[in-house]
Amino acid sequence: MDLEQFAALRTGEGSAALDAAARVAGGDPLTAAATLRSAGVPAGLAAAALTQAELRRRAAGKFGPAAAGMFFTRPGLEQATRQAVARRRAERLRAAGVTTLADLGCGLGADALAAASAGIRVYGVEADPVTAALAEANAQASGYAELFTVECGDATAFDVTRVEAVFCDPARRRAGTGRRIFDPNAYSPPWDFVTGLAERVPYTVVKVAPGLDHALIPPGAEAEWVSVDGDLVEAALWCGPLAEHPRRATVLKEGPPVNASGSKGAPSYHFAAHSAGRESVHQLIGSGRAEAPVGPVRRFVYDPDPAVIRAHLVAELAAELDATLADPTIAYLYADDATPTPYARCLEVTDVLPFSLKRLRALLRERRVGRVEILKRGSALEPERLRRDLRLTGDQPASLVLTRVAGAPTVLVCRPSAPRAATESPWAEARAGDQAGAEPLARGADGD
Repeated sequence: MDLEQFAALRTGEGSAALDAAARVAGGDPLTAAATLRSAGVPAGLAAAALTQAELRRRAAGKFGPAAAGMFFTRPGLEQATRQAVARRRAERLRAAGVTTLADLGCGLGADALAAASAGIRVYGVEADPVTAALAEANAQASGYAELFTVECGDATAFDVTRVEAVFCDPARRRAGTGRRIFDPNAYSPPWDFVTGLAERVPYTVVKVAPGLDHALIPPGAEAEWVSVDGDLVEAALWCGPLAEHPRRATVLKEGPPVNASGSKGAPSYHFAAHSAGRESVHQLIGSGRAEAPVGPVRRFVYDPDPAVIRAHLVAELAAELDATLADPTIAYLYADDATPTPYARCLEVTDVLPFSLKRLRALLRERRVGRVEILKRGSALEPERLRRDLRLTGDQPASLVLTRVAGAPTVLVCRPSAPRAATESPWAEARAGDQAGAEPLARGADGD
């Protein structure tokens, strides 16, 4: 889209074209274009309207119903912060007493609009003229034009003494190609400018890619990783007075918070709260330097949320769950109890085998397993190829965890966790069998 096309969409004719495009979006694009042209919409306007209708449809997952009245570009939508994440960030800034904010590289305005909705006066700066125009239109459509204004210009030239806080989301895609940039020094604005903001403005927040190298985290900053319903979506650096803990994993989920207090007297690093929306916010904090204890495979295996793993808070979660690692380099946790937690998925382990395709195939055939989900960490196996090689024919489901235990390739056969009395546990049966000289249920764990 260029400024001329955007201006056409803002006319009465353009508004009618957008309405018509919304009614046919999501179907065959050629049929949709023909429908608009048959209704008298010029070809160029029809193409622009259909593009916006499709982007609005995709944006609903990030922005909810508000997406229906907003304007987007493809790269801008890809980098835009989800509404739930932006809202939580705005709430945290407002709780810190921030009333004025510069959004340097504001893009389409997702974070700025969330801050404005929290009562913060936002000054947005955007280098791309089309994106800046769309951000301004989004402010008007959302009813925050008085709280969020946009200027098209160089973010590095903005006078930050005008505001109490700065938020910066540097562009991580190349202009024109949309290809991802993995070198922070090639971001726009560049990394040295971004990290230098904290020295000029005490209240500074920087949105970064989830794969950020921990070595790049500025001294004294809080690094936070955020997931939404198990999808790792971003990381952020909180500087100055905003830095409360060295590392934070924030897990957003719909519905009420899940109680994840520490078990068996373990210290609790967890706290949860409702945000202004439907989702609940669960936060795990810690140093990011602790190491979890190592032990054997136990009755339950926990697959930590990616935010917990990237924040290096697996040890803190292990303390919550009274759990251990079976391999110090693999982030699966093992415990004797199934403790409800928002920070990990829990499965009950029924069998532990050194990996052998022949033996695994035989075991699954014996259990009449015909459907498997395959989780992997620390394994070079390709899940889809393994699924084909297993040649499953049964009617029962199972979960397979491909991993390493004490450095050895291992497969865990699992089922959904369901806390039961210890006497009902297959692990209890296995221990009893050991004592009686029988083969344990976790067969194969001691070799071929």
